[in-house]
Amino acid sequence: MNPILEFLTRKRGRKKLNFSDILSYTYLMLGVLIMFGPVLWLIMSSFKSSIEIARFPPRFFPYRQQTVVVEGYEEPLQLFEVTFEDGSTRELAQVRRVGIEAQMVDPQNPDEIISVNINQREPVESIYFGLENYITGVSTFNFGRFLWNSVIVTVAATLLTLLVNSMAAFGLAKYKFPGRQTIFLTMIATLMVPLSVVMVPIFLVITRVGWNNNLLGIIVPVAATPTGVFLLRQYMLTIPNELMDSARIDGASEWRIYAQIILPLAKPALAVLAIFSVMWRWNDFLWPLIVLSRSEYFTLQVGLAAFQGEHMVQWNLTLAMTVLTLLPITIVFAILQRHITTGIATTGLK
Repeated sequence: MNPILEFLTRKRGRKKLNFSDILSYTYLMLGVLIMFGPVLWLIMSSFKSSIEIARFPPRFFPYRQQTVVVEGYEEPLQLFEVTFEDGSTRELAQVRRVGIEAQMVDPQNPDEIISVNINQREPVESIYFGLENYITGVSTFNFGRFLWNSVIVTVAATLLTLLVNSMAAFGLAKYKFPGRQTIFLTMIATLMVPLSVVMVPIFLVITRVGWNNNLLGIIVPVAATPTGVFLLRQYMLTIPNELMDSARIDGASEWRIYAQIILPLAKPALAVLAIFSVMWRWNDFLWPLIVLSRSEYFTLQVGLAAFQGEHMVQWNLTLAMTVLTLLPITIVFAILQRHITTGIATTGLK
């Protein structure tokens, strides 16, 4: 048996399922459905037309009405299954519709026009994964520019976050000075301060320095995070101080100790913080929306909001662009996710 299949179907009992197996698999399948069901629905809906999205009751797979090329007509005609009064059915192509009457033709015999009531016909549909929504969305939505802005903000903010937070954590973890514990507790206490409280003062500061409608206004103010400092400090506490003492005896400066000893040993925690920072910066919406008002500086999240019209929302295009927006962060998370459990499991372990 395939090792993966054997792992996924392992049982507590040797031969047959018992009650605990059924309960465990039911719980796991329910969890998978709750977590990934909305994502799958989003992906499927990104291939649907606007009419199909508004359909009730909704359908999981994207369907498209089949068309047929009929001799004598320039455009392909929509195909319907027509039920006649005697109970027989035929697949006919619709030429035109006048009120409640539809004029149909047989694709094999297009010379005869057949008039039927629209209630006698059902569209012939099939599952269709077309890229029309993606092509139209990319051509009308400035995806390339917004993607580039998001990449710049995410990469620059993540690097700055790692630098600032690691230096703060190094000082709080490895140096003894008066008020160290007070500073650390005060920093942790800021986690309880809502963003809306500090948003206005931060906005006034970046306005004074001229960072409105500038990517620096998004990158710099959020560089230092109490969560990142706490995570790195707890990890750095596990690094033996004897390593630093040995380096000082060899003549190493404090900057060299930080760069060549502390940072390499703190790679698991830095990787976790990097993943969190990438997700935070990539998905950030409120702060860029406040700082940016010119479309050439929009990130993907702000661009998606501006992509929706005032009176009408093209949900098929919006959903397609949302899927494209999710792809980069999903790829990054898939590549680096193994560092999360390693870094968190060893944080604060002595």
